[in-house]
Amino acid sequence: MARKPRDYDAELQAIIDKAKKVKTQKTTQLGELVQITGADTLPMEALAGALMAVVKQSKDKPDILARWTEAGKAVFQSGSKRGKAKTAGDAAPGTPGVNGTAPASDRSPE
Repeated sequence: MARKPRDYDAELQAIIDKAKKVKTQKTTQLGELVQITGADTLPMEALAGALMAVVKQSKDKPDILARWTEAGKAVFQSGSKRGKAKTAGDAAPGTPGVNGTAPASDRSPE
């Protein structure tokens, strides 16, 4: 009995389509994350600079990544939506953050 030939082109196209879908989902999730944290209120340049600083700090001080992870888990577990319209359960502006500092959007420039 003869074996059915594989359609490599169709398999490759399916992999490419799946990769595009995953990339689109990731981009959407990152955008939602920016909104949830309220970072969408920052100028793009400031957000880019802050993210670059976060990456550098996470490499220089691995222990800080664990603290940020805990703070992030708390955001998702509480369902906090700082970037969305405020509801009765949302924290007021100026409320101390996880490490006792005010959120970046509430701090005065240094």
